[in-house]
Formats: sequence, C-alpha cells, structure tokens
Amino acid sequence: MDDEPLEQMTQKKDQLQDKANELKKKRDTLHDQSKKLARERDEINAKVRQIRNQISEHKKKRDEYNERVKHAKEQRNEFLTSHVDLKKKVKELERERTHSSGVNVNELKQHLRKLETEQMTQPMSAQKEKKLIETIKGIHLQIKAEEEKLNKDPKLKKAIEEEKLLRQKAEKQHDLVEKMAKKAQEEHQEMIEKLQQLDKNVKRTTEIQENIVMMKIEADKVHKDFIDHVNAIHELEKTIVSSEKKKEKKKKMDDVSAAQKQADEVFERFKRGEKLSTEDLMILQKAGLL
Repeated sequence: MDDEPLEQMTQKKDQLQDKANELKKKRDTLHDQSKKLARERDEINAKVRQIRNQISEHKKKRDEYNERVKHAKEQRNEFLTSHVDLKKKVKELERERTHSSGVNVNELKQHLRKLETEQMTQPMSAQKEKKLIETIKGIHLQIKAEEEKLNKDPKLKKAIEEEKLLRQKAEKQHDLVEKMAKKAQEEHQEMIEKLQQLDKNVKRTTEIQENIVMMKIEADKVHKDFIDHVNAIHELEKTIVSSEKKKEKKKKMDDVSAAQKQADEVFERFKRGEKLSTEDLMILQKAGLL
C-alpha cells in the first residue's frame, strides 16, 4: 500500500474523531439538560404535594364550617319558631288586656303614624297644624299611659321579656350563621385557588416529563451514533496499523533484496578474481557468502 491511501485513512480517522467529539458533547449536553429538567420536575412535584395538603386542609375547614352553619341554622330556626309562638302569646295577652281596658294600643299607634305623616306631607293652616299637633301629643300620652298599664301586668311583662330575649338569641344565632358561612366560603375560595395552582403545576410537570423522555430518546440516538463512530475509528486504526506493518515489511524485504543483489554482484567479481575492498568483504560476510 502506498503513502496516499494511508494518508487518506489518517485524514478520515481525524474527521471521524472530530465528529465523535461533537456527538459526545451533544450527548452530554442533552444529559445535563435532562438532569436540570428532572430537578425542576422534582421541585414542582414537591410543591404539588404541598398544595394537595393545603387543599385537603381548606376542604376540611370548609366542611367543618358548613357543619357549624347547619347546626347554627337549626338552632336559629328553633329560636325563631319559639319567638313567633311567644309573639303570638304577647299579642293574645295584649288583646285580652285591650279588651278589658277598651283601648287598642296597636290601633292608636297606626292612627298616630297616619297623623304624623299627614303633618309632614300635607299643606295646612297654622291653626289646623296646631290642633293636629295637640291631637298627636294627646295620642302619644294615651299610648304611653296604656303601655305603662300593660307593663304592670306581670304575665304580659314576662311574655314580652321572653319574646325580646328569644329575638336577641335568634339574631345572635343568625349573625353566627352568616359568620360561619362567610368563613366556609373563604375556605372554599382558597381551595378553588389552590386547585387552579395544582392544575397548572401538574400540567407543567407533565410537559417537563415529556421533554425529559424526548431528550433521553435523542441522547440515546446521539450516543449510538457516537459509539458507531468510535467503532469505526477503532477499525480504521487497525487498518492503519496493519497497513503500516505491511509497508514496513515490504521496505525490509526490498532492503534485503537490494543487499542480496549487491552481494551477488560482489561475489561475481570475487569469482572473477577481482580485488575486493574491505566494504565489499563486509557485504559478502553479511550476506553469508564468506
């Protein structure tokens, strides 16, 4: 094999080595990117677990508040029912008291409101207005007097106090219902926001995982290509070494042939009786002719 093919093989080997180095760098870059994405995925998964725990906590609190709302409503409704019954009882007692006294306080109050509205809205002379004001004042005094009489009735007074207490309890319980319902709604809203965050993060981890898989597939292809180039380099190196050995062997054989030819020529001169130099004698000796 002459020098030209050997030189071409060496050049091809260098080209293969450059390509192999490029493939190795690309493969390592893909692996580094894949590891970076895996770290990001693991961080988001940890966040997902935290958000899931927060969602469970908000749901638990929401359900607890809703349960408290349910019980508070039941108790409020009981108070309201009792209040309505007591209010009926008060009305009944008032009717009984009015019947015995001959004065209906509720009718007086309705008449009073009508006169007060008339005073504020209807144009009238000063004399008529003065007379109307005196009438209103008289009704006020009459209502006050009748209410004082009603309040002195122990049975009615007790019923009014109980009705007032039940109304306060019902209002207080209603405030508790609204407070608990508001807290339940707040926890529900927090849970919805966390669910939205969860959905966003889960989608991101899915996207990252898909990218990791694609990168690993690409890295495997690049690695296979890299190995193919490395194997090709090894095969080419073997061929180059074999070629160099053959070239060296041929050179040695050519050298031996040339030396033998030179020795044969000197030996012919020796047989003809020609005078030989020291160098000629050494050539013969080296060739085994002396």
